[in-house]
Amino acid sequence: MADRPTDSDTAVSVSAPAAEVHAAGTTPDDEPTAMDGGTVEMVGNKAVFKPTRSFYLAFSALLVLTIAVALDATTLSVALPTISSALGGSALEAFWSGTSFLLASTVLQPSVAALSNIFGRKYMIYLMVIFFAAGSLIGALAGNFTVLIAGRTIQGVGGGGIIALTEVVVTDLVPLQFRPAWFSTLSAMWSIGTVTGPLIGAGFAQNVTWRWIFYINLPLIGAGLAFVVLFLHQAKIPGGIVQKLGRFDWIGSILFTAASTSFLYGLTTGGVSHPWGSYQVLLPLIIGPIAIIVFGYYEFHWAEEPIINKRIFNNRDMLLTYVITVLHGHVLWSILYFLPLYYQGVLGYKPIISAVAILPETLTVAPAAGAVGVIAGMTGHYRWSLWVGWFLTTLGSGLLLLLKPDTSVAAWIWLNVPVGLGTGMLFPAMGLSVQAACEPVLNAQASAFYSFLRTFGQSIGVAISGVIFQNMFQKKLLRIPAFASVAAEYSRDATSIIYVIKAMPDSADKTSLVKAYNDSLHTIYISMLAFSAFCLVLTFFIKGYSLNQEHVTNQGLIDKAKDKEDAAAQSDGANAEKLALGS
Repeated sequence: MADRPTDSDTAVSVSAPAAEVHAAGTTPDDEPTAMDGGTVEMVGNKAVFKPTRSFYLAFSALLVLTIAVALDATTLSVALPTISSALGGSALEAFWSGTSFLLASTVLQPSVAALSNIFGRKYMIYLMVIFFAAGSLIGALAGNFTVLIAGRTIQGVGGGGIIALTEVVVTDLVPLQFRPAWFSTLSAMWSIGTVTGPLIGAGFAQNVTWRWIFYINLPLIGAGLAFVVLFLHQAKIPGGIVQKLGRFDWIGSILFTAASTSFLYGLTTGGVSHPWGSYQVLLPLIIGPIAIIVFGYYEFHWAEEPIINKRIFNNRDMLLTYVITVLHGHVLWSILYFLPLYYQGVLGYKPIISAVAILPETLTVAPAAGAVGVIAGMTGHYRWSLWVGWFLTTLGSGLLLLLKPDTSVAAWIWLNVPVGLGTGMLFPAMGLSVQAACEPVLNAQASAFYSFLRTFGQSIGVAISGVIFQNMFQKKLLRIPAFASVAAEYSRDATSIIYVIKAMPDSADKTSLVKAYNDSLHTIYISMLAFSAFCLVLTFFIKGYSLNQEHVTNQGLIDKAKDKEDAAAQSDGANAEKLALGS
C-alpha cells in the first residue's frame, strides 16, 4: 500500500470530484453520469463539500432505514416479560427471541456487503428490506414462540444487512474528508431509534398490544424502500446475473457464516440452554475458531474475489481499531441490556419507566456523535475523539458502581451521562479511524467489516456480561440461607428474577435478594470498566491518517436530473442546428 499522509501531516489533495467509474473521469455518451454525491469547491482557503439534490434525497432514504432498524433493535427487550406471559413462553424461549436477531444480523453482514460489491448496493438493500419486512410481519402474527423466533431471525438477516449497507453507501457517495458529518447524522438517527425504541416497546406492551412492536416496522420500512427506489440511483455494476453469481465467493461465505454462527451459538447458549461444560457448548466454541482459521487461509490464498480482503488488515491502526470496535459494542450493549434491569429489579420501576430511565445514556449519544462529526470535519483530525471517548466511557463505567438500591433520581441521572457521551463519541471516531487508515479503494469493504465487528461485539457483550452476572449472582444467593436451594435456578436468567422480586412482600429476605442482584450487576460494570480502560490505552498507539484522501468508488451517484437537463440541452441544440441549416 502506498504511504498516505498521517493525521499530523498537512492535507495535500482534495478528493476526486467524480467517481472513478471510467478512465479519466469520462463517461460514454450513452451512459448516465456517475459522480460523488456533490462537488468540492474552494471557499477561501477551505475545501467545502456541496451535496447535490440527488444526494440529499438518497441520504434521506438511508436515514429512514436506519431509524427503522434501530427501533426494532431496542423495542423488544422491555416487552419480553409481557410477550412471554401472552404466548406462554419460557425464559429460554424469551432469551432466543432476542438472541436469534443478534446472531442473524451479525453473521451475514460480510456476505451481504460482498454481494453488494457485485450486484450493486441498491438491489441488496431491496432484498434486505424484504427480509426485514417479512420477519416483522411473521413476528406480529406469531401465536407461539417458535414462530416469533423464526420471524426475529428473518428480521435479523434484513436488519444486519441494512446496517452494513447504509454505511457502505455513504463511503460511495461522500469523500472521506467530508464523511464525519454524514456518519454523525447516521449515528444520530440510530440514537433516536434507540431512545424511542424502549419507550415505544413498553408503551405498546402495557397499553395497546405487543404485536404493534412488529407492525410499526412495516410503514417505516415501506417508506424507506420507497425513498431508495425513487432516489438512490448508483452506477450499475456491469455483467449478467450468471456472471455475477460466478464471481461471488460462495465457499468463503459459507465458511465464515458457519464459523461465526458456531462460535456465537456456543457463547450465547452457555449457561442458558446448556451447561458450560457440556458438548453442546464446548463443541461450537472449538469448531468456530478452527473454521475461522480455515476461512482466513482460504480467503488470503485461494479466493479470487474474497468477501474479506486481506488488505484491510495491513496496518496497526486498522487492527487496533477493529479490537476497540468489538469492545465498544460489548460495553454499549451491556449497558442497554442490563441497566434497565437495575431500574426494574433494584429500584422497582415499571418497564416503561425503566425505558425512560436510560435516556441519560441514549439522549447523549447523538449530540456527542454530532460534535465529533463537526469538529473532525473542520479540523481533519479524529484521534482526539478516540482518547476523549474512551476516557469518558471508562469514567462512566466506573460511576455506574455508585448505583445502589437507595440511589436518588437526580443521582442516577448524572451518573449515567458520561458513559453515554463517551460511547456516542466513539461511533464516528472509530469509523473514521478505520477508513482513514485503509486504502481508498477498499473503504467500502473496511466500513462493512467495521459494521460487522461492532455488531459482533454487541452479540458477545450480552453473552459475556450474562455469564459474569450468572456466576456472581449464584455465589451471592448461596450465601443467603433463604435462597441457597434455588441459587442455580434464580441465577440462570437475569430477567425472570425481576418478577420474583416484585412478587415478594417487603421483608429482610427481599432486601437481601435485591442487594445480591445489584451487587451482581456491579460485576458487569467492573468488566466494562476494565475493557474500557484497556481500549483507552490502545488508542494511544493509533497513529492516525489524514482524512484528505482521494475518493475512489465504482458505485457513484447518478444524477438523473442533470442527465435530463443535458439531454434536453442536446436536443435543443440539435433542433437549433436543424433550423439553422433549414434557413
